Amino acid sequence: MNPFSLQNKTILITGASSGIGRSCSVECSKSGANLILIARNEEELKKTVSLLDPDSKAEVIIADIVNAENLEELIAEKVSILGKISGFIHCAGIEKTLPLKKHNSTLYNDIFAVNVIAGFELAKILSLKKYKSEVASFVFISSVAGLVGEIGKTAYSASKGAVISGARSIAMELSRSNIRVNSISPAMVNTPILNKMFEDVGEESSQEILKKHPLGIGEPEDVANACVFLLSDAAKWITGSNLVVDGGYSAH
Repeated sequence: MNPFSLQNKTILITGASSGIGRSCSVECSKSGANLILIARNEEELKKTVSLLDPDSKAEVIIADIVNAENLEELIAEKVSILGKISGFIHCAGIEKTLPLKKHNSTLYNDIFAVNVIAGFELAKILSLKKYKSEVASFVFISSVAGLVGEIGKTAYSASKGAVISGARSIAMELSRSNIRVNSISPAMVNTPILNKMFEDVGEESSQEILKKHPLGIGEPEDVANACVFLLSDAAKWITGSNLVVDGGYSAH
């Protein structure tokens, strides 16, 4: 058996309707996984499903992971169809670039609710014996902004730093349940979020950002392939780690 394969594994992915979440869905399906995909946008989620490997089984949940009170019931229903969860990727996220003087408590709360709390709450649900397979792997998408300073990203950076440190503590706690927990910190990746940010900051700042990536801007698949590795049995001795996938950005 290929240790890098996700054959016979059921993977739950949040934020699956675009960007890194969509790419994770596609690459996991190519590696043989069956998928439970969660997002708010039904039309875009259907598009993701249309891109999956035809041999892959997929179930979708149209829900806001911050406000859905019946999320556990929805997950339980999908688990009864596809089987217990072997992997979880928390890709859903909000990015905001604003000067500190324009930050406020609502912004902090909104960003932390999606980037941090929703993911940790899902990990709590998926770590229950009734939903998880014998061995499982959880991956949280963080950011290099959680490791290095970024102008205008106080709330976002703080949330991504919380993802890295929280994931380490979850890893320590869930190891006794045979669940590995890691995070991945990408730099700028070619997604709708990046394009929106470039519009917000203007041409000059955009060029500065590009110069900071020795290997250029990443593609969503670059992050997705790292996720596939961490979900696979090839990474069975890796937990509590933060894998930096940044084209050399943080080497400066």
